[in-house]
Amino acid sequence: MANEEKPKQKIGFTIIKNDPTDGHKGFGIGSLSLENVSPVIIDVEEDVARIEIGAMHARSDTEKGIKFTTNREDSEGGKPYWLVWVTIDYKAEGPYYAGVTACEMVVNREKRRGYKLLADHVNRMDKSMKRHIMVDFMDDRSKNILSDFLQTHNHEMWERSDEKLHNDLAVTSN
Repeated sequence: MANEEKPKQKIGFTIIKNDPTDGHKGFGIGSLSLENVSPVIIDVEEDVARIEIGAMHARSDTEKGIKFTTNREDSEGGKPYWLVWVTIDYKAEGPYYAGVTACEMVVNREKRRGYKLLADHVNRMDKSMKRHIMVDFMDDRSKNILSDFLQTHNHEMWERSDEKLHNDLAVTSN
């Protein structure tokens, strides 16, 4: 009975040391979390952002089966993605998006090749955990996707977030 094969479940899992809700009640509180940092992957062409906990160890569904290199030409013709590290922290009023940093990624499924700078991904995760906002270099379409995702995920956390996050994700129409 102990050797029975169980089907793998497709549920993201994060190790959380402390109660992520910290006594707070409400929808979505604590669902973004590694001591409150979570990877969000933006599929630019599909206009979608989703939490992919596997990205914590470069094993997200987006990254599976892809050999990544630091040479853009290897993944030429691939789809653009952003890996965004989102860190949640608490102030007196409640939780907020404290650190949000984006990293570029390209995936070419046909070639099974991808482009990313792993050191950049690690450094940006660290910056997010240190409460930095680094998203101003993203393209407008991706900024809109991320902004919508963060607001929809938890509007109160968005409202409590630093003005820099709001300004850096703002897209000015011509």
